[in-house]
Amino acid sequence: MDNSLVVTGTICRQVDHSESPAGIPHSYFVIEHQSVQQEAGFNRQAYVRLQVVCAGVGLAQQTHNLKLGNKVRVSGFLNRHQSRSGQSKLVLHAQQIEILS
Repeated sequence: MDNSLVVTGTICRQVDHSESPAGIPHSYFVIEHQSVQQEAGFNRQAYVRLQVVCAGVGLAQQTHNLKLGNKVRVSGFLNRHQSRSGQSKLVLHAQQIEILS
């Protein structure tokens, strides 16, 4: 089954770093995407803020170069995360990050 997403956006929340109990490094940040998309022959403003999760040594090292305001292209898959309070949200698990500016 397909589950893939590529989105370009601006980092709008500073990168946080942590490590899982198994010793796997994780990084978290939020990107903001704004664009105009075509839908049913009309222009539609598209706006989304999306949390990005990066797991593993390779991606975690790459996130140390990310700064607030950087424009990035992130590709990966979507997954649901549940907070300690029980709140669910959709997050993008990055498999590749490209810094555009």
